[in-house]
Amino acid sequence: MRYTQGERLEIIRLVEQSDLSVKQTLEQLGVGRSSFYRWYRAYVDHGVDGLSPPSNQRRRFWNQIPAEER
Repeated sequence: MRYTQGERLEIIRLVEQSDLSVKQTLEQLGVGRSSFYRWYRAYVDHGVDGLSPPSNQRRRFWNQIPAEER
């Protein structure tokens, strides 16, 4: 499931304010730990702007020949 920037910020705040452990809080919210820690690191490094979902840039594949070389 994809979360908006606001939803990610709310999840971070809920985890920070919870009396439960991070693991227990995330289990109750249904959020994966790796996702949470990735969001939290982006939040610490870049603030709220770091929580915005990645843009829909065209993905590059390692085995695809670039169009210029075809």
